[in-house]
Amino acid sequence: MFRRTFWFTAGAAAGVWATTKVNRKIQQLTPESLAAQAANRAVEAGHRLKDFALDVRAGMAQRESELGEALGLDAPPPADRELPEPRRRAALGPTPHKTTTTFSSRTISYNRNEDH
Repeated sequence: MFRRTFWFTAGAAAGVWATTKVNRKIQQLTPESLAAQAANRAVEAGHRLKDFALDVRAGMAQRESELGEALGLDAPPPADRELPEPRRRAALGPTPHKTTTTFSSRTISYNRNEDH
């Protein structure tokens, strides 16, 4: 009698365990759960990418300071050396004629440098 009770209880426990496990897996495979998992992974990837960018920036700043020290760029200029006079801008000639075409209410300019 105790054997039958033991095996009945063991079977019931295994059934409850299997049902719980299957229900959890089904919940993980719903579209909402999959979308939430994808969003969490995207956020984690964004954090890893941000950390990588910060590491690269820190490495660049360190290397720049090393190069500046090696080339002597951080040292102040000698006191006996004077700065050259500032350059004067050459007078520019008249601006070139702009070719434009008007279509209804829109004007099209053919000057390539106008938008830049």
